[in-house]
Parts: sequence; structure tokens; C-alpha cells
Amino acid sequence: MRLDKYLKVSRIIKRRTVANDAADAGRVTVNGKPAKASYEVKVGDVIEIRFGEKLSKYEVLNVQDNVGKAAANDLYRAIP
Repeated sequence: MRLDKYLKVSRIIKRRTVANDAADAGRVTVNGKPAKASYEVKVGDVIEIRFGEKLSKYEVLNVQDNVGKAAANDLYRAIP
């Protein structure tokens, strides 16, 4: 699954266009490397997102195309 779609489906970022723009601006890294929106997300990847001074880290636990709002948190684990 594409990175921008994964961020939207998992509800880490609410809109796919915002996820796409963040990746294009270099604010999203996967496993320590800058990632484009077209990057194929795999289980075990570590995604870091920078918005201003805030840095958020997530580990990918599952990749699914469609998931309900209640199950969206099961797709990733936040890393402190």
C-alpha cells in the first residue's frame, strides 16, 4: 500500500492530500530515510512525521485497504 494511503487509512493523517504534501515536502521518513508518497509500506516499517517542532514515530503492525474507525489504531503502534 502507498505511504499516503496508509497514513489516511490508519488515520494518522486525516486526508490523503495532506499526507501526500507532507511526504513531498520531506517531512515523512520511513526507516530513517526520506520517503515519497508512493513508497510501499510494509509490516515492521518505522514511520516518522515532523509537523513543526512535533516529531511522531509509528511502527507499522498491519497493512489493510479498508478498516473501520475503531480498528484503525490496530494498524500501528506509537513509539515514544
